[in-house]
Amino acid sequence: MKTKIEKDWLLYERESQNNGYNVVCGVDEAGRGPLAGPVFAAAVILPQGLAIEGIDDSKKLSEKKREALYDEIKSLAVAFNVAFATEKEIDEVNILNATFLAMKRAVDGLSLRPDLVLVDGNRAPALELPTKTIVKGDSLSASIAAASILAKVERDRLIKKLSEKYPSYGLERHKGYGTKMHVEAIKRHGPAEVHRKSFLKKILGE
Repeated sequence: MKTKIEKDWLLYERESQNNGYNVVCGVDEAGRGPLAGPVFAAAVILPQGLAIEGIDDSKKLSEKKREALYDEIKSLAVAFNVAFATEKEIDEVNILNATFLAMKRAVDGLSLRPDLVLVDGNRAPALELPTKTIVKGDSLSASIAAASILAKVERDRLIKKLSEKYPSYGLERHKGYGTKMHVEAIKRHGPAEVHRKSFLKKILGE
């Protein structure tokens, strides 16, 4: 089993660049599963040959580590952008399409147009750019891992702000996910504006 040090975080970036795609962008999302809050996505272009030490799938990192890497990624990246799709958009077009919408916004908002977009997972948004999907890409590609960290940190920061606006739901504790505490709060207080109504049908018995 390879250790983090031995893992080649730049394998996909290097292969892409060897095939003529000089500017490679990594894209990942955060927050597909929660009952509340927007779904976020980030796009990151790292300098060629750079794999930031300690980088990994954001879910495997502590909040403190993510915050430190967030600042480092932003300072070292050639370009980056974070975008989201709202709860209302999730309800209107479903979570998959809303995730694609957030990803497209993240890529479209980059200050530099990439030659190739590496997307975490097995499905990708319709972009007017060459695109490659990588299953578990946030554990395999430096660019995608960097994007997962930016998306996760910015989403968590927003959820903390929303928890102050909607204090009855404990959002700061579960980040909007469907914990027992969160479900009970929804049943007790009813859904708030921040909730994804399409995710609550079973909870509310609709």
